[in-house]
Amino acid sequence: MAKPESCRFMKSHEWVAGEGADAAVGVSDHAQSEISDVVFVELPKLGRRVKQGEAVCVIESVKAAFDIYSPLSGEVVAVNEALVKDPALVNRSPQEEGWLFKLKPSNPAELETLMSWGQYKEFLETAATHGH
Repeated sequence: MAKPESCRFMKSHEWVAGEGADAAVGVSDHAQSEISDVVFVELPKLGRRVKQGEAVCVIESVKAAFDIYSPLSGEVVAVNEALVKDPALVNRSPQEEGWLFKLKPSNPAELETLMSWGQYKEFLETAATHGH
């Protein structure tokens, strides 16, 4: 579905892939390993309008619940129903089968405010060395 190299990332570890009416959103491999064993995913409602940076859905693990933020403003046009039956897909395949929802972006220029894969990797290394 989405190779990391072709995605844009938020500092809160969400990724977005694709443009136009079908921008898929999920969490990075780094995020799923931090979240650990995913036991439930609360998906957003279809047709919901969201703003960039808004909490849109929740991933629950055995440890805690984590808010997931929308990387772009737009309308939710699809949700990954497979996660209802198998929430652990987020752990097994965070960039592919474990996508969360798809957006029809209302402001594609917001993509430019997100990190590229290279920038995101650098961000993770910097965060790791500073103990965040």
